[in-house]
Amino acid sequence: MSKSVQSSADTLRIYGNLSLLEMAPVLLAADRIYPGKTLLEHGSVMALWGKASDLASLTSAGQADLATNSETQALRGSVANPDLRFIFTVAECPYRIVARRSAGITTLADLRGKRVGTQLESSGEFFLDAMLRTAGLTVKDVTLLPFMAHTDRPISLLPEELGSGRIDALALWEPQVERARLAVGSDAIEFYDPAVYTEKFNLCTTQAHLDDPVMRQRIVVFVAALIKAARQLKLEPEAGWQLVAKAAGLDVKTVRDAWPYFSYPGTLATDLLDIFERQEPWIAKVQGRVPRSRQALAGLIDASVVREARALTAV
Repeated sequence: MSKSVQSSADTLRIYGNLSLLEMAPVLLAADRIYPGKTLLEHGSVMALWGKASDLASLTSAGQADLATNSETQALRGSVANPDLRFIFTVAECPYRIVARRSAGITTLADLRGKRVGTQLESSGEFFLDAMLRTAGLTVKDVTLLPFMAHTDRPISLLPEELGSGRIDALALWEPQVERARLAVGSDAIEFYDPAVYTEKFNLCTTQAHLDDPVMRQRIVVFVAALIKAARQLKLEPEAGWQLVAKAAGLDVKTVRDAWPYFSYPGTLATDLLDIFERQEPWIAKVQGRVPRSRQALAGLIDASVVREARALTAV
């Protein structure tokens, strides 16, 4: 997958959640397009400062030059590390709630009092709360059952939990949602609204890296490779399926079935600031602090890298 298995001075170190379909452009860019050496590691944006994530699912060691995360987790990390910069949107995906009709669920309002599996303090919980609010409910109106990778209740168990009736619904990201839908077959009912929540899975770095001329050039060239990878995935999705399946330990069919829910825009999302502003009060409440202003959140976005990368990919 990576051109380098050992880090060296000229190796670009990239961390991300390797279990996700969102990583497809990163995997393709590192494997076939970026001309330099890369080291891909499982982890989160916290690796940008050589820190371990507070989530067991994203634990890592070492230090990253680039890192990916959903906007929710990256915003969480940016509070203690305000030099975080969002420079590229790798993937977008509307999350889904999948529930069992046999649990008496035909509308979102029917989730009141039901057992819902998700990962707490994540984009999954934010999405669930946002969707429930469209039906006059909040997460306090359901029984939340927490799951997290690399614990004794991994999210990979969720499809089985739904199929067996131990939970009534789940709200999470792919591919577990698609696996859960298939597990319950005709008993499944889905709820989602891209306007309420569509995940923005972003590539991030630090201001210090962007201020370093040598590192900045490597980052720009990698983002140019990501732009090319996004174009290639539209023409040859099978290339992404194979790379994701290998990195995530999934079968190709699972990846292929969940693939239609994803888009790989090949740019920096123009609505990031609006999304940050909607999420910030929820994240601040989870962290027990005062929400940051729109102006402060705007400082986390740097569109200059993608502009420079586009110049390299211009035909």
